[in-house]
Amino acid sequence: MAIRVQAEDFDVGAEYAAFTAGRTGVGGVAMFVGLVRDIAGGEAVSAMTLEHYPGMTEKQLEAIEMEARRRWPLDDVLVIHRHGRLEPGDRIVMVATASAHRDAAFESCRFLMDWLKTKAPFWKLEATPEGERWVEAKESDDAAAARWAGQGD
Repeated sequence: MAIRVQAEDFDVGAEYAAFTAGRTGVGGVAMFVGLVRDIAGGEAVSAMTLEHYPGMTEKQLEAIEMEARRRWPLDDVLVIHRHGRLEPGDRIVMVATASAHRDAAFESCRFLMDWLKTKAPFWKLEATPEGERWVEAKESDDAAAARWAGQGD
């Protein structure tokens, strides 16, 4: 288990290599890497600043991870989430799940991302040509997270 909230960039290949090293019982690893886009809501975005509450954020990420482990037979989970000022093309998040079975890896990785988008305490400030604006919760993200309600209970 590894949960990291950091300002520094991460190397996806190095993280994957470390995550899978020596894991001969793992049948599948699912991974998602999120990037900053240069457009949101039809407007150009030149940067995004992610803010969080140290300590509280990590605790919530651990709770989300524990829920995934409760629902699926996972060998390991990796969550890396960046904070601070990021520019288009920068990596924001990496989630990886390892399991003996691919379905558990796929489903748990998607679950983690869906819940991270709605339950992790991060606040996003986008820089646009018209100025800065706080990003509000999206109905599509809420709907994605809601699809897991009642599953695994």
